[in-house]
Amino acid sequence: MSDAHAVVGQHLHKRFLDKESGRTIHALKEINLEIPVGSITAFVGPDGAGKTTLIRMMAGLLRCEEGSLQVLGLDVAQHPQQIQDRISYMPQRFGLYEDLSVQENLDLYADLHGVPAQAREERYRRLMEMTGLARFTERPAGKLSGGMKQKLGLACTLVRSPQLLLLDEPTVGVDPLSRVELWEIVEQLRRDEQLTVIISTAYLDEAERCSRVYVMHEGEILAQGAPDALSAHAQGRCFMAVSHEKEPARALQSRLLDTTDLVVDAVPQGGHVRFILGEPHYRDEPRLQSILGTADIQAMTPRLEDGFMVLMRQRLQHMGHSHEASLAAATRVSASTGELASGTGEHETMIEVRDLVRRFGDFIAVNSTSFAVARGEIFGLLGPNGAGKTTTFRMLCGLLPASSGFLQVAGVNLRTARADARRRIGYVSQKFSLYGNLSVMENLEFFGGAYGLRGKRLRQRIATVLEQFELEGLERTPSGHLPGGFKQRLAMAVGLLHEPDILFLDEPTSGTDPLARREFWRRITALAETGVTIIITTHFLDEAEYCDRIVIQDAGELKALGTPREVWVQAGHRADSFLNMERAFIDIVNQGRQPSAQAASELAGSEVVHA
Repeated sequence: MSDAHAVVGQHLHKRFLDKESGRTIHALKEINLEIPVGSITAFVGPDGAGKTTLIRMMAGLLRCEEGSLQVLGLDVAQHPQQIQDRISYMPQRFGLYEDLSVQENLDLYADLHGVPAQAREERYRRLMEMTGLARFTERPAGKLSGGMKQKLGLACTLVRSPQLLLLDEPTVGVDPLSRVELWEIVEQLRRDEQLTVIISTAYLDEAERCSRVYVMHEGEILAQGAPDALSAHAQGRCFMAVSHEKEPARALQSRLLDTTDLVVDAVPQGGHVRFILGEPHYRDEPRLQSILGTADIQAMTPRLEDGFMVLMRQRLQHMGHSHEASLAAATRVSASTGELASGTGEHETMIEVRDLVRRFGDFIAVNSTSFAVARGEIFGLLGPNGAGKTTTFRMLCGLLPASSGFLQVAGVNLRTARADARRRIGYVSQKFSLYGNLSVMENLEFFGGAYGLRGKRLRQRIATVLEQFELEGLERTPSGHLPGGFKQRLAMAVGLLHEPDILFLDEPTSGTDPLARREFWRRITALAETGVTIIITTHFLDEAEYCDRIVIQDAGELKALGTPREVWVQAGHRADSFLNMERAFIDIVNQGRQPSAQAASELAGSEVVHA
């Protein structure tokens, strides 16, 4: 192995036995890679691609059946402990001890790693300075916000100075500001200590910051290279449709996605639609021109996510899988739930909030917040970790009583009749709230009974959602054994069994890949068309583009409210530019805070092209 490479893998294979089916799962197939010393390398790909398996093999926690893997010049199969003594590994669920303080967690991990007492003070000082946790060393870890917990987890991982840092989706569930700060820490360590960093991530904008990216799918490497080289797969195919119609951008997006032989991908952006063509010359196709209508078309510079979507489409077509069929199935929701739209009309107010306050002792988590949401509207609740959005969300769901103020949901006053309101709402949480040891059918039957469905009606609704969410054939599969995307579908099916007027979605796409997010949002927009009101929290700020309106909270107060474009203007940007909602979010939250505008803009993409 060359001294220039921290990791070299040749012909790697890894298999697992599925105890339920007795089937052998080929988790890694013929993996070859070389990762230079001092670099930051990303693994990206859908759920089940093999990213976590590969990282765990590098950490000496899994053995490969075939091939050779060298880490820091050592054979992993022969010297796993020596490798573990020289690396640091932060898994997806890093084990902080929530009853212990920040300092006590640091001490515990320093003890576990055998860090000498004389080396700790300087290391602690530097880690606390980098993470911004110096003022919170006495605070219990359980009292930290999500972003602060992730930074403490990274600090505990780095209590000793490793030569290689392995990070498995470290920013899942973390708000954009905290992601900026985490990346500043990682890049500072790489620069100051020549640390090699390997990261798996669901955020393609994060992977763009890396020197090399490996795109994985079902245990294989589809492509590898610098971000620019991978983006080039979409060269000449990326355009922005600037619509002059008053319809939501997601309506044009849906029509473009339905043209599967011409369009690879389409997403709303700034009230317009960014789309990728299968071939550059498809721009002149009459069918495409008919769909676009009077919209102006502008060529766009390809991003890594665009290249990723092109590669994934090619891969799925080669395998005979139809991603288009899944997207088409997602739109069937609207065809079979028309009865949900049986309210008094699209302008009916479904949620009304006036001067809402929630206190925890002397702490005001939500301070005098007011807004209203109409039937069929997709409404986004955004904010940094600890901003008060989760508290607001829980009050809207009836899971947490308000301290004061007026709160009416589906025509029912939540302060006086929470049980009545709950019968008219559905709820999908970040963790999906499924019973992992129960089968798909057993989960549906249990939750259907909890919602008051019985007999023939319950059977009819179960049959309907099994078809809508493509779960037929999986009825006897334990939900805990489903891939992430199918767990999400089942959670949606459970939340919609009783045909609610309002669906609450709490970070439902956290940690999911772009393909799964596209399918998810086709289902959500189809539901909204039937009159279902959608309330969603998310840390994927691109998803705010699907919302009719969004609210941004910070420090318990409402900082911005309006359409994505209106919020972009409130952030101080020109109305005629193609907005990046992550940048708008960071700019709004940073108003009144210590600015980190340069780093924030880098992560947010800074793609501002005037229309």
